[in-house]
Amino acid sequence: MKDLFDQEITPQSKGGKARAEKLSAEQRSDIAKKAATSRWATEEDVLQASHGSSDRPLIIGDLRIPCYVLKDGRRVLSLGGMIDALGMSKGSGTPGRGDRLVQFAASKTISPYLSNDLIRMMNEPIRFRAPSGGSMAYGYEATILPEVCDAVLRARQEGVLLRRQSHIAERCEILVRGLARVGIIALVDEATGYQELRDRTALEEILNKYISNELQKWTKTFPDDYFTNIFRLRKWKMPNLPTARPGAIAAFTKDIVYSRLAPGVLAELEEKIPTDGHGRRKAKLFQGLTSDHGHPKLKEHLNDVVLLMKASDQWTEFRKLLDRVKPRISAPGELPYYTGEPDKKS
Repeated sequence: MKDLFDQEITPQSKGGKARAEKLSAEQRSDIAKKAATSRWATEEDVLQASHGSSDRPLIIGDLRIPCYVLKDGRRVLSLGGMIDALGMSKGSGTPGRGDRLVQFAASKTISPYLSNDLIRMMNEPIRFRAPSGGSMAYGYEATILPEVCDAVLRARQEGVLLRRQSHIAERCEILVRGLARVGIIALVDEATGYQELRDRTALEEILNKYISNELQKWTKTFPDDYFTNIFRLRKWKMPNLPTARPGAIAAFTKDIVYSRLAPGVLAELEEKIPTDGHGRRKAKLFQGLTSDHGHPKLKEHLNDVVLLMKASDQWTEFRKLLDRVKPRISAPGELPYYTGEPDKKS
């Protein structure tokens, strides 16, 4: 494939071309072959993100890059978001797979400033799904972006950057400066302990929206479908009395419902409405939610849960769908709520 970025040769570019010998033709060919093979992903290759959404991007100046955290802890930036942030056109490459960015990184202008390992990583973008599910997305570990920016700025400093790439260098300046500001703030917050206060303040704002100062009057909140589907999926015999339910349902409800509403909500409700020592509470947990925000969010979540239940034939199938679409949410410093199967014999 002809290199789209090497059509313009200047006297200053000779030094960059000499350094490009570090990446031989055989190495480039090998990288390309591996990239072509690796891009055909099977479902097993697709990783799951635990946090992040396109509605909450990384914001640097006027630039916005969707970001996610995978279940293995890796921070990932949307590949398309990176291309947009760098001011690159999508080109004729395969949509979403980063062909344009890969061509740019492997070009003779930029590749001398990037390690071969980094170029290989860029040829193998991470395939993942957002916490809410949906179609497969492509991304890179977040640490790749500053390295690409650094390479572009070094190429410009040494006079080998092509004129048509000058706007990319300008974007890189914005990104590097923005990332530096964010980085130093994070380091100061961590060193001073302010990070904990910042997280706690953010959590308090969430809880103020969800938790009511006074207990609300009891109203029917959980639909009958919620309970009948639990019995169906668990293969339990329906009780004669509507109110007769196994104690396990309370444990399931904490996990299925309250631990997935918002950070810290379950712990706050349990503290607000404690048990009497025998597992009984003076009120239902949902009576501790605010009527204008917490209760509507609960109803919305229950509708989604019941829909997932109806779409499932087995309890394990439902739990897999639930974990994918509605993962548990833990507050900062809080261990994720987990309940095993309290009645494995059933």
